[in-house]
Amino acid sequence: MLKVAALGTRRGPFEEARKLYEDLSPPPPPRQVTPAQPALREAGAGRPTKRDRRKIDAFRSDN
Repeated sequence: MLKVAALGTRRGPFEEARKLYEDLSPPPPPRQVTPAQPALREAGAGRPTKRDRRKIDAFRSDN
């Protein structure tokens, strides 16, 4: 919720505009910080590695 303190006479920078109103909304609740976990995936899932790519290219060139 905002309370208008004054009206601006021109369009100006943010710092000037911020002086023209008062923010009455409650602050957001604090965020829960969870520890970062490494990404896990099964072997063979996702993009091929360079080694896999060379094997694929060799297989395709043999046929």
